[in-house]
Amino acid sequence: MGKMKKKEYAEHLGELQVELNAMARWLQHSGRRVVVLFEGRDTAGKGGTISAIADCLNPRQCHVVALPKPNEREQGQWYFQRYVAHLPTAGEITLFDRSWYNRAGVEHVMGFCNAAQYKAFLSQAPVFERMLVEDGIVLLKYWLAVDQAQQEERFAERVADPVKRWKLSPIDLKAREHYADYGRARDAMIEATHHELAPWIIVDFNDQKIGRLNLIRDLLDRLPDQRVPESELELAPLKGKPGKERYRGPVKPIEGKF
Repeated sequence: MGKMKKKEYAEHLGELQVELNAMARWLQHSGRRVVVLFEGRDTAGKGGTISAIADCLNPRQCHVVALPKPNEREQGQWYFQRYVAHLPTAGEITLFDRSWYNRAGVEHVMGFCNAAQYKAFLSQAPVFERMLVEDGIVLLKYWLAVDQAQQEERFAERVADPVKRWKLSPIDLKAREHYADYGRARDAMIEATHHELAPWIIVDFNDQKIGRLNLIRDLLDRLPDQRVPESELELAPLKGKPGKERYRGPVKPIEGKF
């Protein structure tokens, strides 16, 4: 399959974003809660996919969570505690850009947790997730997969592009040496934490546009299809001529450079 053209991608994404808005209306109407975890290889496309979902939704309803490394106080907490604080309330959806599965991935591979902490996580994660689902949360867990050759191209692109360079950290660069280790860690993670209530879903992201569309399509298909009619809105004609901005005080608009 050849690369998807930008116009075709935009058309498909536009259709999916209409459906995402219908999903948001259903959430508001039903009071359901949705949590989506985005895990996967560095450069796979987690951020772009999250943006494609969140950009068309009300930010008061759709929350993106991308936590930094835990501070000293958080390191002394129950491991799942800081994630619990970001779970959605009724009618909301939360998108985790990496999640509690950091412990089974980067922390395990790069030695940021010990063997006992890693083993405890693999045992506790399914119990924690069962509690979430049994309380009514819809939990979806996505792993974004990308081959190493494609990953290397994207690393090189980020190094060359000053706008994307922030996406690279020293840990990302060091992790390049551990591609196979991350694969083994993923397999062990899925074996221990893939269960009926919260299964893992793997999406091929060697082509980011196609991967993005497939993931959003899959997400929508896994949610109940309960359409809620959209409210009718009518723009009444203005009474009189449209107004213009006028400024009485000392502050005026800046002088534009463009």
